[in-house]
Amino acid sequence: MSTYADFGKYLTQQRELRGLSRAEVAAATKISAMLVEALEEGLPEKLPERVFVHNLIKSYAQAVGLSADEAVNRWHEIPGVAPEPAATPQMLEAARRRKALLVLGVLVGLSAAAYLVAVAMGVLPSPFAS
Repeated sequence: MSTYADFGKYLTQQRELRGLSRAEVAAATKISAMLVEALEEGLPEKLPERVFVHNLIKSYAQAVGLSADEAVNRWHEIPGVAPEPAATPQMLEAARRRKALLVLGVLVGLSAAAYLVAVAMGVLPSPFAS
Protein backbone atom coordinates (compact mmCIF):
# COMPACT_ATOMS: atom_id res chain seq x y z
CA MET A 1 0.00 0.00 0.00
CA SER A 2 1.36 3.39 -0.99
CA THR A 3 0.96 6.67 0.90
CA TYR A 4 1.55 10.33 0.09
CA ALA A 5 4.81 10.12 2.06
CA ASP A 6 5.92 7.03 0.08
CA PHE A 7 5.21 8.82 -3.18
CA GLY A 8 7.16 11.87 -2.00
CA LYS A 9 10.12 9.68 -1.02
CA TYR A 10 10.03 8.08 -4.46
CA LEU A 11 10.19 11.50 -6.13
CA THR A 12 12.94 12.69 -3.80
CA GLN A 13 15.04 9.55 -4.41
CA GLN A 14 14.68 9.87 -8.18
CA ARG A 15 15.66 13.56 -8.08
CA GLU A 16 18.66 12.91 -5.83
CA LEU A 17 19.83 9.98 -8.00
CA ARG A 18 20.15 12.46 -10.84
CA GLY A 19 21.98 15.02 -8.70
CA LEU A 20 19.27 17.65 -8.92
CA SER A 21 18.18 20.06 -6.21
CA ARG A 22 14.60 21.04 -5.50
CA ALA A 23 15.40 24.52 -6.80
CA GLU A 24 16.66 23.08 -10.09
CA VAL A 25 13.48 21.02 -10.50
CA ALA A 26 11.36 24.07 -9.66
CA ALA A 27 13.22 26.18 -12.22
CA ALA A 28 13.08 23.50 -14.93
CA THR A 29 9.36 22.88 -14.46
CA LYS A 30 8.22 26.41 -13.59
CA ILE A 31 6.58 24.83 -10.51
CA SER A 32 6.94 26.88 -7.34
CA ALA A 33 9.48 25.56 -4.84
CA MET A 34 6.62 25.32 -2.31
CA LEU A 35 4.72 22.86 -4.54
CA VAL A 36 7.85 20.82 -5.26
CA GLU A 37 8.37 20.58 -1.51
CA ALA A 38 4.72 19.60 -0.94
CA LEU A 39 5.03 16.80 -3.52
CA GLU A 40 8.26 15.48 -2.03
CA GLU A 41 7.14 15.78 1.59
CA GLY A 42 3.82 14.05 0.89
CA LEU A 43 1.66 17.01 1.91
CA PRO A 44 -1.53 16.77 -0.18
CA GLU A 45 -3.21 19.57 1.78
CA LYS A 46 -0.68 22.00 0.27
CA LEU A 47 -1.36 20.87 -3.31
CA PRO A 48 -3.90 22.35 -5.75
CA GLU A 49 -6.87 20.52 -7.30
CA ARG A 50 -6.39 16.97 -8.60
CA VAL A 51 -6.20 17.88 -12.30
CA PHE A 52 -3.41 20.35 -11.58
CA VAL A 53 -1.54 17.82 -9.44
CA HIS A 54 -1.44 15.43 -12.39
CA ASN A 55 0.23 18.12 -14.49
CA LEU A 56 2.66 18.93 -11.67
CA ILE A 57 3.63 15.27 -11.38
CA LYS A 58 4.08 14.94 -15.15
CA SER A 59 6.27 18.05 -15.30
CA TYR A 60 8.30 16.92 -12.30
CA ALA A 61 8.78 13.44 -13.76
CA GLN A 62 9.94 14.79 -17.11
CA ALA A 63 12.37 17.19 -15.41
CA VAL A 64 14.06 14.36 -13.52
CA GLY A 65 13.95 11.89 -16.42
CA LEU A 66 11.12 9.65 -15.24
CA SER A 67 8.20 8.31 -17.21
CA ALA A 68 5.35 10.77 -16.63
CA ASP A 69 2.79 7.98 -16.98
CA GLU A 70 4.58 5.79 -14.43
CA ALA A 71 4.74 8.67 -11.95
CA VAL A 72 1.02 9.43 -12.35
CA ASN A 73 0.21 5.72 -12.00
CA ARG A 74 2.17 5.60 -8.74
CA TRP A 75 0.16 8.63 -7.56
CA HIS A 76 -3.06 6.75 -8.31
CA GLU A 77 -1.90 3.84 -6.12
CA ILE A 78 -2.38 6.04 -3.06
CA PRO A 79 -5.67 5.15 -1.32
CA GLY A 80 -8.24 7.86 -1.91
CA VAL A 81 -6.54 9.15 -5.05
CA ALA A 82 -8.48 8.14 -8.12
CA PRO A 83 -8.05 9.01 -11.78
CA GLU A 84 -10.23 11.72 -13.27
CA PRO A 85 -13.61 10.28 -14.21
CA ALA A 86 -14.25 9.89 -17.90
CA ALA A 87 -16.89 12.18 -19.36
CA THR A 88 -20.19 10.39 -19.75
CA PRO A 89 -22.57 11.02 -22.65
CA GLN A 90 -24.91 12.76 -20.19
CA MET A 91 -22.12 15.09 -19.07
CA LEU A 92 -21.26 15.92 -22.67
CA GLU A 93 -24.91 16.57 -23.54
CA ALA A 94 -25.31 18.87 -20.54
CA ALA A 95 -22.22 20.81 -21.60
CA ARG A 96 -23.60 21.17 -25.14
CA ARG A 97 -26.91 22.49 -23.77
CA ARG A 98 -25.14 25.04 -21.56
CA LYS A 99 -23.09 26.20 -24.52
CA ALA A 100 -26.19 26.49 -26.74
CA LEU A 101 -28.01 28.53 -24.07
CA LEU A 102 -25.02 30.82 -23.71
CA VAL A 103 -24.87 31.41 -27.47
CA LEU A 104 -28.62 32.07 -27.55
CA GLY A 105 -28.33 34.54 -24.66
CA VAL A 106 -25.52 36.41 -26.40
CA LEU A 107 -27.52 36.61 -29.65
CA VAL A 108 -30.61 37.93 -27.85
CA GLY A 109 -28.47 40.50 -26.03
CA LEU A 110 -26.79 41.67 -29.23
CA SER A 111 -30.16 41.91 -31.00
CA ALA A 112 -31.57 44.03 -28.18
CA ALA A 113 -28.51 46.28 -28.22
CA ALA A 114 -28.74 46.71 -32.01
CA TYR A 115 -32.44 47.61 -31.71
CA LEU A 116 -31.74 50.21 -29.01
CA VAL A 117 -28.96 51.77 -31.08
CA ALA A 118 -31.24 51.92 -34.14
CA VAL A 119 -33.99 53.64 -32.10
CA ALA A 120 -31.48 56.07 -30.56
CA MET A 121 -30.15 56.99 -34.03
CA GLY A 122 -33.66 57.52 -35.38
CA VAL A 123 -33.42 54.68 -37.88
CA LEU A 124 -36.39 52.97 -36.21
CA PRO A 125 -39.30 54.73 -34.55
CA SER A 126 -39.46 54.64 -30.77
CA PRO A 127 -42.06 52.18 -29.50
CA PHE A 128 -43.10 54.80 -26.92
CA ALA A 129 -43.68 57.68 -29.38
CA SER A 130 -47.29 58.59 -30.02
